[in-house]
Amino acid sequence: MATKGTGLQAKVSRMLSKEFGKPILKPNKPLALRNEVANRKLRQGEASCLTEMSVMMACWKQSEFNHAACAQEVQAFQRCTALAQAERKARMGQESSGQGGRLHPKQANTLLKRHPNLYREI
Repeated sequence: MATKGTGLQAKVSRMLSKEFGKPILKPNKPLALRNEVANRKLRQGEASCLTEMSVMMACWKQSEFNHAACAQEVQAFQRCTALAQAERKARMGQESSGQGGRLHPKQANTLLKRHPNLYREI
């Protein structure tokens, strides 16, 4: 494992050196990882229950916003939203326990502060 890292460092140093003419890489910033990540918001998932909501609103429009005439559609929409909220809570529980795919930027920053990178250029 250590030989892979040194081989990569050797390749990068050859690309940066002027030994064989013009250097291939011309970095404008140092080639070292930072100890923090950008504090961006995670992307939201797609909206849920759109079809049920559109069916419910179409029914309301046809029945001139009579709630009793569209009771079936309203119940279907409420069931769908309850299911979506339960799924969202379960997904948030998995992400908070560390089983999710990505770390939140605050969590990544705390880990990077705990284990800082050596400020050494390749």
